[in-house]
Amino acid sequence: MANWTDLGSSVSGLPDPVEQPEFYNGVVTKRAFAWLIDMALITMFTIVAGILTLTIAWFMWPITFLVLGLLYRLATLSSGSATWGMRLMGIELRDHRGARFDGLSAALHVGGYYAAMTFVLPQIASIAAMLISPRRQGLPDLVIGSAAINRPG
Repeated sequence: MANWTDLGSSVSGLPDPVEQPEFYNGVVTKRAFAWLIDMALITMFTIVAGILTLTIAWFMWPITFLVLGLLYRLATLSSGSATWGMRLMGIELRDHRGARFDGLSAALHVGGYYAAMTFVLPQIASIAAMLISPRRQGLPDLVIGSAAINRPG
């Protein structure tokens, strides 16, 4: 896979989906599997938190799960531009310039993710957007101009 910075990229700085479709091929499926992996990891972190707090965290399961998920996503997206699930699936997020996420980009994306996950309609709209948008972007991606791409080789 060519480095898109060496080739003609779109105005946004992200790889052009028409001229460089290899960056977006299979991304929706990979994101779905990455999400499942991330959910399993966050669940394990929540179980461990319950053990470490002598089951107190289990009584507050939803809050513990949300907080640990938030911290996990912020830490992994700001340090490697991908959660551990995304890394296993070979994808990463890039900002509107085509650069890896920094702390602010990660915070904006995580905030958008939690906002979309709060209600059913934004979740459905986000999935639909991934299926029909040229860059396979969900709602948070569309709002901040980011995209998940196959990791450049």
